[in-house]
Amino acid sequence: MIRTPIKWPNGARCACAISFDIDADSLIHISRPKDGHDRLYPISMGKYGPTVAIPRILETYRKFGLKQSFFAPGWVVEQYPDAMEMILKDGHEIGHHGYLHEDPTDHGPAEQRAWFERAMDSHKRVIGNNPRGYRAPVYNVNQTVIDLLIEHEFLYDSSLMADDIPYQMKTDQGSLVELPVHWGTDDWPTFAHYAEIDYMMPIVGPSHGLQGFWEEFEAQYTAGGFWLAIWHPFLTGRLARWQQVETWLEGVLNRGDVWFAPLHEIAAHVRAEAAKDSTAVRLEELPYYTRPVLF
Repeated sequence: MIRTPIKWPNGARCACAISFDIDADSLIHISRPKDGHDRLYPISMGKYGPTVAIPRILETYRKFGLKQSFFAPGWVVEQYPDAMEMILKDGHEIGHHGYLHEDPTDHGPAEQRAWFERAMDSHKRVIGNNPRGYRAPVYNVNQTVIDLLIEHEFLYDSSLMADDIPYQMKTDQGSLVELPVHWGTDDWPTFAHYAEIDYMMPIVGPSHGLQGFWEEFEAQYTAGGFWLAIWHPFLTGRLARWQQVETWLEGVLNRGDVWFAPLHEIAAHVRAEAAKDSTAVRLEELPYYTRPVLF
């Protein structure tokens, strides 16, 4: 069971969020830099996200009056500004997700800063967005990333897996709220079939593929915890899958005691609860280690 559930607003039993990582076709360009520009199948698969799935997702959110979170690489912001404007116009959040979905841990500190700040510039210059939250490409965070987030006054990260519920991370430089993820609520293992980046998951039917997400929700709902879906528009935004999501959403919202909110609102609530009671939110001190443990 969850140790000490955070008190959610308005007596809600569970806090929930659906977050979409809008990778679009950035994946093929970063994974196949020499010829990715001429691989039309994966480009088209990625483009489905901002051009077809995002309007469908936003229509559902308008139907239910939901505001939620999206994460977009800076390059995707530049390539698909109309989709980004649609998201922001409807009052949703767009967070930082690297520049070209590059793995931060593949680079040294100077390179990481360059990629990170290039993405920040894309958000500000193209759509006037100043991200408050961050999700690392492939969840790969190291201490340099945490330091950059604190330096740039981010409110939260959503890449790590140390708890079932939100917690705080503290360094000598400052603190962040962590809104934890895990692979059980990520659609990549369920639906990704992408040979060019070495992911060949067995594709399953929508009801079977999404069943695990609903089971994860019920466990969090029973425990009074936090349920976070990490989805991709070109995967779960496909028609049959999204119809399943819409049906599930309607049933969950009819319960009347579930709080759906964008991640920045959940993080702000967590920080406020911690300020009122230092024992209400677990604190992790970073860095975990300062040198390899075998030496």
